[in-house]
Amino acid sequence: MKKKILLLVLILAMVVFLSSCVPGDGKNTSDNPAGFLWGIWHGWLAPVSLILSLFRDNIRIYEVANTGFWYDFGFYISIISGFGGISLFRKTKRKKS
Repeated sequence: MKKKILLLVLILAMVVFLSSCVPGDGKNTSDNPAGFLWGIWHGWLAPVSLILSLFRDNIRIYEVANTGFWYDFGFYISIISGFGGISLFRKTKRKKS
């Protein structure tokens, strides 16, 4: 029971810590656009960004002030590898009849 509570506290702390770098937080502007590495980071944080965007109007899933192709490429790579790629390697259990 204590391990579950500790795990929950750690996960909540990480979500709060990681939410400081979500798209739309004002760190990236037209003078300092988000690049490839920011695209990867924002792709990993997309689920957190989605939840936070319900409560705050300035938070988005995708950074508007970005460098174009390289940001899109990083965002896409992280979305696919983080969420879709896992299901490609998952083994399914077959029931014996």
